[in-house]
Amino acid sequence: MNLPNQLTVIRMIAVPFFVVFYMKEWMLAAFILFIAASFTDLLDGKIARARGLVTNFGKIMDPLADKILVYSALCLFIEDDIIPAWALIIILAREFTVSGMRTVAASEGTVIAAGMSGKVKTVLQMIAVSVLILAGTYDVLMMPGMVIFWLSLAATVYSGVEYIVKNKSVFSM
Repeated sequence: MNLPNQLTVIRMIAVPFFVVFYMKEWMLAAFILFIAASFTDLLDGKIARARGLVTNFGKIMDPLADKILVYSALCLFIEDDIIPAWALIIILAREFTVSGMRTVAASEGTVIAAGMSGKVKTVLQMIAVSVLILAGTYDVLMMPGMVIFWLSLAATVYSGVEYIVKNKSVFSM
C-alpha cells in the first residue's frame, strides 16, 4: 500500500479515537487529533498527484475517510445540541445524491471528478468542526464556529446543486 493510501487508512483509524476523546471531553486531544487527521487529507492528495500514486483505492477511500471524520464530529455536535439534526440531514442528502450519481456514471464508464466547490465545502466543514471542538473549552469560539458551520452548509447546498446541474446527463444514463 502506497503512502497516500496509508494516510487515508490512518485517517479512518483516527476516527474512533477522536470520538472517544470528544466524548470524554478531552477537547484539546480531540482537536489535535482532528487537525492531524484533516491534515492527512491535504497531504495524501498532494503526495499522490506529485508522485503519480493515484489509485482506485485512493479515489474511493479518500473522500469516504473525510466524510467519516467530519460527519462523526457533526453527530457528536447534534448530541451536544450545538448544531440541529436537520443540518446534518441536508449534508447527508447532498452526499448520497453525489455518491449515487458517481456510481451511476462509473457503471457507464464515466468518472466524475470532484469540483472546486466540493473541495471548498470540505475545507469549510473541517475548519468549522475544528473551531467548534475548541469552543467546548473556549466559549468565545462558539459564534465564529457557528458562522463557519453555516457557511459550510451553504457551500454544501451550492456544491450539490452545481454537481447536479453540471452532471445532469447522469440522469439519462
